[in-house]
Amino acid sequence: MARLIDLSHVIEHGMVTYRGLPGPAISDWLSREASGSRYAPGTTFQIGKIDLLANTGTYIDAPFHRYPAGRDIAGYALEAVADLDGLVVRVAGQGRLIDVDRFKGMDLKGKAVLVHTGWDEYWRTDKYSAGQHPFVTRKAAEYLVATEAALVGIDSLNIDDDKDGARPAHTILLGAGIAIVEHLTNLAALPDSGFNFFAVPPRVKGMGSFPVRAFALLTSRP
Repeated sequence: MARLIDLSHVIEHGMVTYRGLPGPAISDWLSREASGSRYAPGTTFQIGKIDLLANTGTYIDAPFHRYPAGRDIAGYALEAVADLDGLVVRVAGQGRLIDVDRFKGMDLKGKAVLVHTGWDEYWRTDKYSAGQHPFVTRKAAEYLVATEAALVGIDSLNIDDDKDGARPAHTILLGAGIAIVEHLTNLAALPDSGFNFFAVPPRVKGMGSFPVRAFALLTSRP
């Protein structure tokens, strides 16, 4: 039977995704107590409010994140971010640089290519954002474009080396219209193939990134 596997981090009040950037503020706009006077006795509702950066938790990048004339989050067709044939590339424990050799010999065309680094083990710890995370090299990004990958995801702090201000992986992948999903988790629970991947954001105009509920639908038995 098909199974669903959650690949997203939970968003919580005050949590830090990137060190130095503010965490989300989650609160009541209308509390249950305050709502009591609006409805029949014993009937209450809660209306929540959240103030968060677009780059919070597990999120997707659109070309507009890097390019002012690029497609924004609302511009993604569902076919570009949902029900994609998935493939996991295992690189956990193999160093920081995820180079082109990690992807060679694989059929990447039209696939959601998910890079399993194991870095999600350090989520919400100092090590997660201490500048030692695994990242995709420029040559690997060029190869992913050349082989027509549909989407690239990673369970690391950033698909680029955060010390490289040129951000080559973002520049190359988003320049080719390939979606990027960062801060994935639980990729160890997936098979190498035999699943479909979903990372659908709300249709928010004018945003280059936005949180998603990323998940996989297993289409074959383990």
